[in-house]
Amino acid sequence: MSLVVLSNRLPFALARDGEGGWKVEPGSGGLVTALRPVLQDRGGRWIGWPGVTREELEDAAAVFADARQHYGFDLVPVPLSNAERDDFYHGFSNEVLWPLFHDLPSLCRFRPRYWQAYQAVNRRFAEVTAAEAGAEDFVWIHDYQLIAVARELRELGLRSRIGFFLHIPFPPLDIFLKLPWRFQILRALLEHDLIGFQTVGGRRNFLQCVRLLIKSAEISGKGDVQTVTVDGRTVRVGSFPISIDAAEFARRAGDPAVIEKFRSLRADEPNRRIVLGVDRLDYTKGIPLKLEAFRTLLLRYPELAGRVTLFQVVLPSREDIPRYQRQKVDIERLVGEINGQFTRSGWVPVHYIYRNLEWPRLPAYYLAADVALITPLKDGMNLVAKEYCATHVNDDGALVLSEFAGAAAQLQRGAFLVNPYDTEGVAASLERALRLSPREQRLRMRRMRQAVSDYDIYRWVDNFLEAAISRDLHDFPIHEEYFPEASPR
Repeated sequence: MSLVVLSNRLPFALARDGEGGWKVEPGSGGLVTALRPVLQDRGGRWIGWPGVTREELEDAAAVFADARQHYGFDLVPVPLSNAERDDFYHGFSNEVLWPLFHDLPSLCRFRPRYWQAYQAVNRRFAEVTAAEAGAEDFVWIHDYQLIAVARELRELGLRSRIGFFLHIPFPPLDIFLKLPWRFQILRALLEHDLIGFQTVGGRRNFLQCVRLLIKSAEISGKGDVQTVTVDGRTVRVGSFPISIDAAEFARRAGDPAVIEKFRSLRADEPNRRIVLGVDRLDYTKGIPLKLEAFRTLLLRYPELAGRVTLFQVVLPSREDIPRYQRQKVDIERLVGEINGQFTRSGWVPVHYIYRNLEWPRLPAYYLAADVALITPLKDGMNLVAKEYCATHVNDDGALVLSEFAGAAAQLQRGAFLVNPYDTEGVAASLERALRLSPREQRLRMRRMRQAVSDYDIYRWVDNFLEAAISRDLHDFPIHEEYFPEASPR
């Protein structure tokens, strides 16, 4: 059995080489880190959009032709036009599914042409996949952009086993009902053999929607195993919290370049506590509310003035979309207001960094931070919280984490869980985290580091693939006792 992976983007992107040609640049992220060695070991293919449209490059396949020789597996590009990219990716994926699945239906734009483009592009992915996959292969489809691919593959007659993993949350019933194409999306998901969600709550929401909207569906099992039987097919449904390469982040913490940058950061803030936020530019990350919470901290605890600094790192994302441009303007306005209100000689309360942090900066920022402040309004998992914990090999530091992040279920025994909409509550938890004793820091951080190392990215891959190919439902390898639902603390 070989593995065929589908994601919206290939793990290697195309970029101009400065001489009018194209070069292949490696991607980053936990998914690439986890699946690359699996594909190299088992053999396989990764199918996805190469990051450039047909108008920019007519034949992207030629650039990836010798990928197996260089990387150990095939890279298969799916071509998209400018119009398809706009209506499929910017349109249905990110103006319908993204806000809806993050419980923000008021931000959705339910345009019929978006749905048409979504179906057409999913059909394109299916056609490419059908030409590449054999009956004995396992097809693993990733995320909300490609929900309808399995349905198209079934219509094309592909007999492979197909798994799907949703990296973002699945919304509750009352939110999902607002989707005009709710029946089509549910039916498309039920064409997979295994559906994986980040959390028990996401799985529960999905099954509730199936129970209400698909009258012919029969749901059975409890605990580790739940199945949906519909139209003569049995679909397995589970929760698989994605993780990181914890050992690699721990190793990076001791790298001389990281240590040097860490010392430089600490030297710039002598005798001060550092609070760190690292978020992609997105309205789901709750950055403006986080800044308001930090302002509240300084107002309610004036003794902290000059003694604590917030480093807010914002990673650029979708900068050509007006809504994201407005978010950036709002963030910069708030940073200016807070600094104007509280700055004194020798101290600026908020350091705003708008760029991607390359090696060795990001792990150095993690190490330098006394507290990580991670407060998304809704998040499938949030790997930044796990990266922060894995980097703190001395068991110091503290984590203030939104209870609406998927990571909260795993990290709740060590993190301060907060409601990101409650700025006074976030400020109070942040103040408590800042005055933790070294002993309590160690106890909390050890618990979180243990949770992250026990369920790292490699175990996530193994668990999903074992659940997908196991013939015995009793071998379904999900252990939910380790991932209880998060509750406010």
